[in-house]
Amino acid sequence: MRVMPPPRGFLRRAALAVAALLVPAAAVLVAVPAGASVPADPPGWTSVFRDDFNGPAGSGINGADWLYTTGTSYPGGPAGFGTGEIETMTVDPSNVSLDGAGNLRITPLRDGGGNWTSGRVETRRSDFQPPAGGRLRVEARIQMPNVTGAAAKGYWPAFWMLGAPYRGNWWNWPGIGEIDIMENVQGINNEWATMHCGTSPGGPCNETTGIGGQRVCSPTSCQGGFHTYAAEWDRGTSPEQVRFYLDGVNFHTVRADQMDAATWNAATGHGFFLILNVAMGGAFPGAFGGGPDAGTQPGHPMTVDYVAVWQSGGGTTTPPTPTPTPTPTPPAGGRDAYAAIQAESYDGQAGLTTETTTDTGGGRNVGSAAHGDWARYQGVDFGTTAATQFRARVASGAAGGVSGLVEVRLDSRTNPPVGSFAIADTGGWQSWRTVPANISGVTGVHDVYLTFTSGQPADFVNVNWFDFGH
Repeated sequence: MRVMPPPRGFLRRAALAVAALLVPAAAVLVAVPAGASVPADPPGWTSVFRDDFNGPAGSGINGADWLYTTGTSYPGGPAGFGTGEIETMTVDPSNVSLDGAGNLRITPLRDGGGNWTSGRVETRRSDFQPPAGGRLRVEARIQMPNVTGAAAKGYWPAFWMLGAPYRGNWWNWPGIGEIDIMENVQGINNEWATMHCGTSPGGPCNETTGIGGQRVCSPTSCQGGFHTYAAEWDRGTSPEQVRFYLDGVNFHTVRADQMDAATWNAATGHGFFLILNVAMGGAFPGAFGGGPDAGTQPGHPMTVDYVAVWQSGGGTTTPPTPTPTPTPTPPAGGRDAYAAIQAESYDGQAGLTTETTTDTGGGRNVGSAAHGDWARYQGVDFGTTAATQFRARVASGAAGGVSGLVEVRLDSRTNPPVGSFAIADTGGWQSWRTVPANISGVTGVHDVYLTFTSGQPADFVNVNWFDFGH
């Protein structure tokens, strides 16, 4: 919800993306009633904050733990909270209140003059961070506003964290860090998770987009039921990292070595406060068609069952998390540059989907790649003899005149490419060909980034696998 959001310029092959991602990645989903309590502390974890939002219907938030943010900006801060959103945040129970069934409801409303109101609440505490060598897990169980299609234009619900130094300054974003645990726009069945840091625009964290990943809610949609959204900030591993979870599945990770040490330390060397809000309009919805407009339906709340924060001490053993956390497959790192690297085995990505492929060998491919998208593959070992060749198995159903570059970058997606090739329509999104390219000589172990660059916003390529050669 950021003081500038990811300005995504796509709503691409939506039906394909949703269908592809509806296959859960080893998630274990358990039906839980809407008014469920905060889960018990798992072994090795200690509760440091929890709110079940119990109380009479129409009552306000617990003022000992939460405060209301009102108006259209922080005092003296950027207008529209820096995002271009158009609502006025209020303390009115019609916008922010408990429902009497163990939930908090934040409800956007529109008056007769077309003016929007909504709610934004923040924790009074701004000291949430892991202990030295330990972990912090921030989790909420949320049903997004149950509205889709044209009626959802402009809706922007979010659960997120801002660095404590932002309070009272209001102009030091994104250097002080932002961790977006859950964002959604336009009633799309998708969660976006992002870390913001560094300088804007550009900088080591690619602002204003940030370092983001996304995942579709399944088997029920994000709007159709409750799901658990969490971020786990781990100071007990090297490099330090922030992992993002949807219903226990780790779908996105940001590591300290994705940026310089000064940027990471500025973004994480302090506590954070938590925020729940529903904005209307702004740059993020604008990237998906805009709104709100006359067809947008008011009155659909974001419903929050609980918010909880746990911490664990240092050590080398990873304790259980409150929701199931499957082991990534394949494990990060240890990749052979000269064997086929499956494109869908990325360790981080932005803007991409996966789908079943009809290519030889079957399996899945990465899809919906367009300008600005990327995928990261950790620990690719090129050995001591320089690799000078790159091959990728690609397909494209791009419209006439739409083309782009598939680029290889090392260790940072903002580093210059070591090689690239152009790709346009191959005859269909499952019409595969192997395309070679020369690269600058590469030895040693590197994180490999595939980045996608185009002069048009449309999808232009699918990728099944890639490898390197001498």
